[in-house]
Parts: sequence; C-alpha cells; structure tokens
Amino acid sequence: HVQLVESGGGLVQPGGSLRLSCAASGSVSIFSVYALGWYRQAPGKQRELVARIISGTNTNYADSVKGRFTISRDNAKNTVDLQMNSLKPEDTASYYCYVRVIYRGPEYWGQGTQVTVSS
Repeated sequence: HVQLVESGGGLVQPGGSLRLSCAASGSVSIFSVYALGWYRQAPGKQRELVARIISGTNTNYADSVKGRFTISRDNAKNTVDLQMNSLKPEDTASYYCYVRVIYRGPEYWGQGTQVTVSS
C-alpha cells in the first residue's frame, strides 16, 4: 500500500515562492517508480498536470509553469518536491502529488495541499 502526504502549501503574495513536498511511505521507493509528479486543480476547472518525472530522467512541465517551477526528488527522504517561484494568482489551486509505481500500473494520489497566491 502506498501513501502520499503533501505539505508546504499556504498563502503567498504574487512574485513569491513556495516549496511543496510529497512524502511517500509504504511499499514504494521514489528512486524506482515509473512516474511521479504534481497536478493541480483550481475551483471550477479540471485537474491539470504541473510537472512530472518519467522513468527517472524525463521531466515534463506545463507551459504555464516552465521557467518558474522545478520538480525534484529526494531519494534519501523518499520525497518529490516542487519548487515554485514567481508565483502568479493563476497558480492558485489545490496541488496533488501522484506516483505510478510501474508502467500502466495504478496511480496513487495524495490528499492535496492548497496554494493561494494573492495580495
């Protein structure tokens, strides 16, 4: 069983930064999973991909966050992190981390953490 717990969300002013962290526990090692990453969902909108790492090395970002957000993983801590810089009001959403342990296997999701960008 895989459990994911996000942290690091909060209220920040436009232009500010936040770092989200997702701790994985259970029968999963961040080092060896097929895919991991972050999605977000704003009120009234569909959940959208923010950033992900596929097969350990292939990194994808949504166009809207390229150059501002950085996804990384800490194998020692078994976490996947999202550094968010130059935040904009449109980044306001609930952020969810996910893990897919094996190719075409099930996805596991965290409970989400709220990010609000407002002055």
